[in-house]
Amino acid sequence: MNVFDRLFSLQFTWRDAADILIVAIIIYSILALIRGTRAMQISIGLMLLGSTFFVARAFDLPALEAVSKQILFYLPFAVIILFQQEIRRALARMGGNPFLPFLRRANGKIPYDPIVNACDVLSSKKMGALIAIEGSQTLRMYEDGAKPIDALVTTELLVAIFTPGGPLHDGAAIVRGNRIAAANAFLPLTGTPDPTLAHGTRHRAALGLSEESDALIIIISEENGSIAVASEGTLREHLDRDALRGALTERFGEAR
Repeated sequence: MNVFDRLFSLQFTWRDAADILIVAIIIYSILALIRGTRAMQISIGLMLLGSTFFVARAFDLPALEAVSKQILFYLPFAVIILFQQEIRRALARMGGNPFLPFLRRANGKIPYDPIVNACDVLSSKKMGALIAIEGSQTLRMYEDGAKPIDALVTTELLVAIFTPGGPLHDGAAIVRGNRIAAANAFLPLTGTPDPTLAHGTRHRAALGLSEESDALIIIISEENGSIAVASEGTLREHLDRDALRGALTERFGEAR
């Protein structure tokens, strides 16, 4: 029986199709998660390292096979250690996108205009600010110890929160839908050292939260009034109001 006869003799059922589809989705999700990051380069290096075992066996190289066999044994532990941040992010995304949407409370649409106008005012007056806009993953764990607000998003309220000398100036404001859920919230600092990132605590906190969730975080520098946004572990700086609105639209869709 040749190869074609074997292929035609296979019994392909809907279970096989579902199996292939699930595996393809998992692989695609992993690649999408690490695309454009240092994790992608590390993954390629680990795959090359792991492939040495099969190369050594194919070409009958006993010494290389013995060494690579030991490497292959410890490779899963290395993956867990090296990719602990990506694993946390993937698990958080899985928990933040449940298959039962009725378990999540529906929130109003994010009002872009009040947020952009507030950032414009804060930037012109060089008032430092940190605004975390919740995506599909909840930010309720960061509300512990923060001051609950639960008020509609308005330009005046955001400016009042970050007015220097006020009780809510420090920390971040958390926006959930069309409401400000809390203020004076403290966010996790990024654990990724970057010698080129010459910024303060606000930018590091914004990056830290963007690494842990799918939120979009807006940062206003009190040194020069520049506007930046952090999303998915990356920082985009020196935005004007049009670029800021574009970042909001890119992340959350067109405003309605």
